[in-house]
Amino acid sequence: MTTEINKVAVIGAGVMGAGIAAHVANAGIPVVLLDIVPEGANDRSVIAKTAVQKMLKTNPAPFMHKKNARLIETGNLEDDLQAVADCDWICEAIIENPKIKRDLYGRLNGVRKPGSVVTSNTSTIPLNVLTEGLGEDFAKDFAITHFFNPPRYMRLLEVVKGEKTRQDAYDALKAFGDVRLGKEVIDCKDTPGFIGNRIGIFWSTVATRSAYDLGLTVEEADSIVGRPTGVPKTGIFGLGDLTGLDLGPHVIASMIDLVPADDPLRDWVDSEHPLTKLIQKLISEGYTGRKGKGGFYRRTKVDGKSVKQAIDLKTGEYRDTIRANLASAKAGKKGLRALVTHEDKGGQYAWTVLSNVLSYSAALVPEIADDVRSVDLAMKTGYAWKWGPFEMIDMLGADWLADKLAEEGRPVPALLETARGKTFYKEEGESLYILGTDGQYQAVEVTEDAWMLADKKRGKEPVKSNKAASLWDVGDGVLCLEFHGMRDALDEDSVAMIKQAAKADKLGFKAVIIGHDGDNFSVGANIGLALFGANAAMWPLIENGIAEGQKAMQELKNSPFPVVAAPAGMALGGGCEVCLHSNAIQAHAETYIGLVEVGVGVIPGWGGCKELTIRNMTNRKRPGGPMPALSNAFQAISTAKVATSAAEAREMLILRDGDGITMNRRRVLPDAKKKALAMVDGYEKPEPIVVNLPGPTAQAAFRMAVEGFVLQGMATPYDAEIAEQVGRVLSGGDTDITEEVTEKKLLELEREGFLKLIRNEKTLMRIEHMLTKGRPLRN
Repeated sequence: MTTEINKVAVIGAGVMGAGIAAHVANAGIPVVLLDIVPEGANDRSVIAKTAVQKMLKTNPAPFMHKKNARLIETGNLEDDLQAVADCDWICEAIIENPKIKRDLYGRLNGVRKPGSVVTSNTSTIPLNVLTEGLGEDFAKDFAITHFFNPPRYMRLLEVVKGEKTRQDAYDALKAFGDVRLGKEVIDCKDTPGFIGNRIGIFWSTVATRSAYDLGLTVEEADSIVGRPTGVPKTGIFGLGDLTGLDLGPHVIASMIDLVPADDPLRDWVDSEHPLTKLIQKLISEGYTGRKGKGGFYRRTKVDGKSVKQAIDLKTGEYRDTIRANLASAKAGKKGLRALVTHEDKGGQYAWTVLSNVLSYSAALVPEIADDVRSVDLAMKTGYAWKWGPFEMIDMLGADWLADKLAEEGRPVPALLETARGKTFYKEEGESLYILGTDGQYQAVEVTEDAWMLADKKRGKEPVKSNKAASLWDVGDGVLCLEFHGMRDALDEDSVAMIKQAAKADKLGFKAVIIGHDGDNFSVGANIGLALFGANAAMWPLIENGIAEGQKAMQELKNSPFPVVAAPAGMALGGGCEVCLHSNAIQAHAETYIGLVEVGVGVIPGWGGCKELTIRNMTNRKRPGGPMPALSNAFQAISTAKVATSAAEAREMLILRDGDGITMNRRRVLPDAKKKALAMVDGYEKPEPIVVNLPGPTAQAAFRMAVEGFVLQGMATPYDAEIAEQVGRVLSGGDTDITEEVTEKKLLELEREGFLKLIRNEKTLMRIEHMLTKGRPLRN
């Protein structure tokens, strides 16, 4: 029996179930969402319907595009159970009660089609308990698929199969989760909490309680169990506020019921501990985190001003936040060992947390997973850690960690003893190896349809390289342009390498892809250099930088071979312009892209205005007349509009017909390479484009619209000055609708507008504010 998943049902329209349904819809798959009939309800399907409507207003958005909501068919379990009859996968996400789940499975068995797969989103109930009494045929079609919240953004999907689960059904689930949903799919053992929550709950419990015991403030704890240990910048207490303080006690209680009697988690859970009492008090008073009145942190009004406060863990009273200033946090920039060996309380805290969490993780393999890489990937994609536990052990040194544990009279896990004199990861030639529980190294398999750039770079030298960018041979005659400057910002070295990429045919290559493994494709041009040049009145240097950037983009666009951009994360300003000048785009679904230059007081100067004008004017679906098309471009640029997904970028015409979207981050570059190779045969560089633009009449219309916003207080007078320059470019300058405007002319207008604004003191204030405060200045 072969299982193909083309339609999905989700049972349970709570936060998790509704989020799963939304993400299935993001993949373009029709989904049925059912829940119970609430007592006394006029609309018997109100729970599922309300869940979808709520998600359309939620931020961050569960839907990659609002239109995806149309793919969700809502209903209730009493009247609409038959709606699952043609579904290939039925995902249950209801209350964590085995009997209620089994009763539901029995009802589903009466209507589901043969070969359909049923899964539970549980991480607390053993699989054999869920299938008890339901027969062998049901057990063959059953597995566990554990998503992390929110399902759109958290990349981890833990999957568990039973002894009787059909392998082809299990493989179909994993493939669907990987390719269609974009998840890092991890095989887990059927153990309490699987991988992510087993380690994550232990970590958060140790980190919060030991902060109290060692006398750290919440700010100090977050400064250590935060970026220095590879944790998101919220830190451990900030994370508690984000996820909800009321969730913690329930999660810990359920885990304590499941873990073995000798599990170290039990040593850290104490209902009488002062921190436990404090958390109970906060919850009872409505301080449940960001969704409530506050949590460990809160915002409150003091003398009419919004002030951030933090709780004093000892007194239970709020006070104004105090910036953490631990020497150990600064020492941590030199590495984890420098952090955990520092003598201050931050160093002691880091050692307490990491020594416990890393030894706990080592002791759980192979109980929870067959290999250490699965554990590391689970923590990185489920809890957003920068490094997994075994990567951190390698950073500290397995021998050093084992010896230090032994010195303190603490048990040394068998796997840690096995790793003495070795590392859990090693690279040899072009291969990556991981240490197995038997002490032998196993090669990590990398397939041609799922790889990261690091897999292609391993054991090789770049074709060309400088401080900001490199060119790599990724096989089959394809060259990859990688940006690796600070924050992936673009500077003169980046521009130089773009020009080299545009000559790839001279280097023996037949196509170019642009992308890398970093979190962001590019946050745009290095505005610090522009500020420096303007403050020093180096106007010729700035003008040359704009001209060279435009030249590089045009060379990229007009190269005699296909160039495919593969953006992921942020592609802003100059990063967006690189994509606009590529011949095609293969974007990660989570691409946040737009021309944001007005936020720092300038206009796009490397061809962004030109390209968005051309795309809107040549759009075959545009309404008649030039103004609706130009208004779309004007609104996008003058408001610094950023698409919050690749789907939204397509609506903005940044992605065009034929451009692709890849759900899984690990597949973006391979898909871009496939697209580039498919374009090679018969490829011809683009013909020069001319457009007919209205000139001053369009600019007058733009000016009137902006003046209206200024009068309403929705824009500042300087916003209007910047918009004036945007409007001048998009209208074609001093032309009229009967004249043809070339790309060269639009680029000239861009340069003129940029150079006029960069000389204005208000623009320099905006740039400086962005560099120092990290947010736009509305002056």
